[in-house]
Amino acid sequence: MKALRLRKGRVGIYAGSFDPPTIGHLWMIEHAAKLFDVLIVALGVNPKKHSTFSVTERLDMLQHCASRFKNVRVEQYTDQYLIHYARKQKASHMIRGIRSETDYEYERVMRNINGDLDSSITTVFLMPPRDIAEVSSSMVKGMIGPQGWEEMIRPYLPPRIHRQLLQKYHVPIGKMQLG
Repeated sequence: MKALRLRKGRVGIYAGSFDPPTIGHLWMIEHAAKLFDVLIVALGVNPKKHSTFSVTERLDMLQHCASRFKNVRVEQYTDQYLIHYARKQKASHMIRGIRSETDYEYERVMRNINGDLDSSITTVFLMPPRDIAEVSSSMVKGMIGPQGWEEMIRPYLPPRIHRQLLQKYHVPIGKMQLG
């Protein structure tokens, strides 16, 4: 993990399970990195939740995705509320993505609860552009299975993540033309 010196200024946290990271996650990281002096991409680990990729694999994927941003660091937090993790990191903001009305309703409730727990941390909502608004890890994983899925998921994933997902499902990489 790359070490960042925390300087005085705004620290933002963008958290998720990132299983796997998608182009939507990359959009969020890119745009949130412009808003903060330090952006922490926090991999939330729920020990009761089954993930496709291990914590180590997801951290590696996120490190790769975030490597071009000098003010971004990747960390994990386990078995705690995001608001408490944010407080420990001295974050001033939490960044959440809004893709739909359903996301808005859920995130609005979470913002209010987090505000009750710590009103000093502000939630910032970012909306991805229309062409990637529907992209999520769940959507990508939901496409796996039918004939041709290997190509169908390609537009929604960074090239390295696409290769790793194919490897996870034992798809012979040599037969695919990978970007």
